Amino acid sequence: MIPLLSDLAPLVCGVLLALTGAAKLFGRRTAQLAADTVLIRVLDDGRRATLALRTVGGVELVLAAALLAVPTGSVPGLAAAVPGLATAVLGLGFTGYLAYARATAPESSCGCSARSEGPIGVRSFTRAGLVVAGGLVAATADTAWWSTLTGRPAASTVLLLAAAALLLAVSSDLDHLWLMPLRRARLRVFGSPLPSAGGERVPVDATVQLLERSVAWETARPVVRSALLDHWDDDGWRVLRYAGTYADAHGSRPVSVLFALDITADITSAPHPAIRVSLVDEETEEILPAEALAPPPRRTPLPMAT
Repeated sequence: MIPLLSDLAPLVCGVLLALTGAAKLFGRRTAQLAADTVLIRVLDDGRRATLALRTVGGVELVLAAALLAVPTGSVPGLAAAVPGLATAVLGLGFTGYLAYARATAPESSCGCSARSEGPIGVRSFTRAGLVVAGGLVAATADTAWWSTLTGRPAASTVLLLAAAALLLAVSSDLDHLWLMPLRRARLRVFGSPLPSAGGERVPVDATVQLLERSVAWETARPVVRSALLDHWDDDGWRVLRYAGTYADAHGSRPVSVLFALDITADITSAPHPAIRVSLVDEETEEILPAEALAPPPRRTPLPMAT
């Protein structure tokens, strides 16, 4: 099993880096996502932050090509290990970046895949750790991954499916493919969300009260069409789900409106909270652009009677 794992590690790491690198380098929302990361604070410029994120994407694509193309076993030992070792170094860089962002701007987005605006949490660090481990394992490969696939197809398929499931579990931007449908199924079966755990978490009612007094709520309220339907806690954030209607050039369609707030915040501790808003198509599970969420108009205060 260990030789099989090391031989297929270049394939798994290569595909992962190809997907995340292409999303960063060519994604249409890279600039928008870069503005929500700690890069905007470090570089103090949206264009430089976007360029940095796209550059990282280019590096990931180069490493992906090297991992997938180097014919391990026919190349001298150290040369064959270079792509894997470089991948491990990149993973260490990701880990350091996440630690810095978590310490200096905990409300910032990860920007890891350029697809999700989720906050930095355990899954972000786990994903970076897997890149480190995958690179180190790939550096020990003795046989080209395509030879292993053809030589041991059944065992290779099982291992690749397990790796895909693991990556799916630690990738928050793919939650709409499996986690949200599971939560909806739970809601249909049990009729109400599971109670939140105790500790320093504030009651759900306090989170709802905080949300409904925020600018984010005023901005999204034209889209919302229901009361609170579901809620769950994840990596220090509380997510509140409402039903809504999204209108675009193709007409109106039902969506889930998701608000993410600090799990410990209430109206007294955080009168102006950082709140993330996402729209998810109910039918396709696609994350929709937020153009429908326009800032509320400023109200001109009336003069005070004297």
